[in-house]
Amino acid sequence: MSEADVLRIIVTLVFILMVILAGAWALRRSGFGRSGDPQQLRVVASQSLGPRASVTIVEVEDARLVLGVTPQQINLLHTLPPGAPAGQESSTQPDARPAGFTAALSRALRQR
Repeated sequence: MSEADVLRIIVTLVFILMVILAGAWALRRSGFGRSGDPQQLRVVASQSLGPRASVTIVEVEDARLVLGVTPQQINLLHTLPPGAPAGQESSTQPDARPAGFTAALSRALRQR
């Protein structure tokens, strides 16, 4: 084998590897092969408590979960009832403050 043949084989292998990586990237970006509804799990709000800890409200199916998140673990702090769709909260409670993360967290801690 000459040097030209070896170089041609290496270039061909690099090209094939690039095609495989580009195909994998395209499949990942398109969402092909993902199971379930992508909107079943939604982060509603998150509040940092320090450099590596936070409290997060996650909406899952028919409940909102208040989670304590650290690098080592995730703890369920409280389960809230499902939230009303956007725009309906203000019509059912006209004098209520806008429900922000701080208000939801304080209500959850009071109920506990």
